[in-house]
Amino acid sequence: MLRRRLKTGFNALLPVFLLLLLLLVFLKYGPLGVFKASVPPIEEVFIQKVTFSPDHIVVDVINDGPEPVTIAQILVNEVFWQFHMAPSQTLNPLERGRIDISYPWVEGDVERITLVSRNGVTFETEVNVATVTPTFNFLYFKSFMLLGVYVGVIPVLLGLMWFPFLVTLRGKGYAFLLALTVGLLVFLGFDALSESFNLLKDVPESFNGVGIIVIGLLLAILSLSAVSYKTQHQRREKGEHYQALVWGYLIALGIGLHNLGEGLAIGSAYAIGEIALGSTLVIGFMIHNVTEGVAIVAPLTRTYKHINRFLFHLIMMGLLAGAPTILGTLIGGFAYSAAIAVLFLSIGAGAIFDVSFDILNHMAKGKWLEIFTVTNALGFLSGLLIMYVTGFLVVG
Repeated sequence: MLRRRLKTGFNALLPVFLLLLLLLVFLKYGPLGVFKASVPPIEEVFIQKVTFSPDHIVVDVINDGPEPVTIAQILVNEVFWQFHMAPSQTLNPLERGRIDISYPWVEGDVERITLVSRNGVTFETEVNVATVTPTFNFLYFKSFMLLGVYVGVIPVLLGLMWFPFLVTLRGKGYAFLLALTVGLLVFLGFDALSESFNLLKDVPESFNGVGIIVIGLLLAILSLSAVSYKTQHQRREKGEHYQALVWGYLIALGIGLHNLGEGLAIGSAYAIGEIALGSTLVIGFMIHNVTEGVAIVAPLTRTYKHINRFLFHLIMMGLLAGAPTILGTLIGGFAYSAAIAVLFLSIGAGAIFDVSFDILNHMAKGKWLEIFTVTNALGFLSGLLIMYVTGFLVVG
């Protein structure tokens, strides 16, 4: 037995050992030195964030290339300026640095910052509206909390209040409602995916933003599918109302992850002054997000009488969907990370697509062609149109 295990272990580790040996030989005797001598060094610096404090501009950067980079000079609005960089002016691959520039910037002005490497390579960024970056204090904490409540929690809870009307729907009306829910969710899923791809430009190339999207998307789909498979027997035993309750929570979870990413974007935009600081954006998101409440309650309208403490579950679903917006605005306002936003938006999209498929599967009952009725098609298209039209209210 021991001999067999040793043989199995040897077979498993042999390719790894040979690969390491090959890498060692390549690095020591391969043509790498020839290429290094004849090709100019590749320098890539990614500017992650620019923050403003009175008479100071702070630039957070990361070495996004394979070679060390030395920042030799800084220009602000095409004028050379003195700066201090920590931990040092030379960054190794994937090392982060913080550049502090003593500069009398003006509120509301455009500030263009250019980093010049020792080899003359330049890296630029531009802030359209310079404004003091919020630091963690009670005033900003309270403001971002309220922003999340207005944008995420209140709209979803208002959407849940359509429940008494929705329970009156029967027959084709109920089928229309389920199809409308799927339409709402599919639009939200693609919206989250689109936002993820839009944020890729803010993610360092070395982080492989597309890889983050793929992992987040499949992580959500596979995890929820595994949970669905694991609880399949339990759901059959407890009945249709239990299935509807699970759907309600899964929809709320998917929407909550989507709203977390939405909150990250809103908080970060407010923090760096890149959006109109008026109420238009918040009002737009409020109206847009009311429809999310409808998506949560729709599957529950036929079986809610069999669910114990239904009101409690309804409130919990509303909070699960809306409260992450608060967390998102706080993180976005004080410690924004585009990579984290991409991850959460991708997970949210995956969760929404998974639960949409579950609802469609339930509607089909094994006969997929029969779900393509006129009622279902109109319901699905109505869901898409509602999200599309309310999306016009969200500007910025």
